[in-house]
Amino acid sequence: MTKTLEREEPHYFGAGPALLPTSVLQEAAYDLVNYQGVGIGIGEISHRSKQASEVIDNTKANLVSLLNIPDTHEVFFLQGGGTTGFSSIASNLTASFVKKTGRKGRAAYAITGTWSKKSVEEAQRLGLDVDIVLDSKKVDGKFGSIPSVDKWSIPTDLSNTSYVYYCDNETVNGVEFNEFPFESFPGVEVVADMSSNILSKKLDVSKYGLIMAGAQKNIGLAGITIYIIKKSLLEQADDATLKALEVPLSPIAVHYPTVVKNNSAYNTIPIFAVHVVNLVLRLLVKNGGVDAQQKINEEKASILYGALEKFPQVYELPASTDARSHMNVVFTLNGDLDAEFLAQAAERKLNGLKGHRSS
Repeated sequence: MTKTLEREEPHYFGAGPALLPTSVLQEAAYDLVNYQGVGIGIGEISHRSKQASEVIDNTKANLVSLLNIPDTHEVFFLQGGGTTGFSSIASNLTASFVKKTGRKGRAAYAITGTWSKKSVEEAQRLGLDVDIVLDSKKVDGKFGSIPSVDKWSIPTDLSNTSYVYYCDNETVNGVEFNEFPFESFPGVEVVADMSSNILSKKLDVSKYGLIMAGAQKNIGLAGITIYIIKKSLLEQADDATLKALEVPLSPIAVHYPTVVKNNSAYNTIPIFAVHVVNLVLRLLVKNGGVDAQQKINEEKASILYGALEKFPQVYELPASTDARSHMNVVFTLNGDLDAEFLAQAAERKLNGLKGHRSS
């Protein structure tokens, strides 16, 4: 088979790793061989070189522009994905709370699906004291909804709450927050996992203490994660104080103040993955930014949900209508039709539809 950088435009629906624009992959492929005419590829240059620093800075600048990130917040990148973030968020945000209050505090978690459930399990494994302010599976008997805030179990006194964590879009369960109930957590730092819907809709970054987004679900390749953090949260208690309170220390490679101080290059950052993110961001800017992307997403979701709802004898939509994701439409088939459906979809070159069987 003749090798080429051309391809028929694919119709691939996997949640992550997700489909990337062909134009981005083509440019990245050339840059992987010879970046900006320097004679070596983007994956071969030093992570502390002028070219690498420019990639990091340009990617940060595009994120700031697209999301209107205020000066109160800092952007940085870490190796790994959302699962790495589950642990690094727990240790770093607790260290910030200790610096502010002198107490270990208790982390609050809202569980609305598979990924938020995994995040709280990791916090508990690390030894954090946790308050589960919502478990939608316990409220409704299954994942697939985001119950109204009057059904949440929010502590009356939030002065000892170090942060509140939620997953903005649950890919496995197909639910997405329309808006987090910020007003129910006054004075508490809100932490959001936006791995699967970052840059898909407008948001007010100033309301968040921290936003995490693994690139591979929406804007890049696996191996790099975007963090947007309130600068005041980079102030952390020293190791001795944390040890005395039995707070887990963040490994140096995921210690947020150290990473920020070194412009995301304390250790060898996967610069090619960052470069791919930047190529996607540049394309988003060219196509009209987040406003235009949100309109496209809403239109596509409306068409797809509408088509599925026309055939209730075939398709079942497990997510409640008021919490349906605009990013990934979850549906099941009535009867034993999965194999036939997937086979016919493949014949039409529709791939990545099998989905995830976690619950």
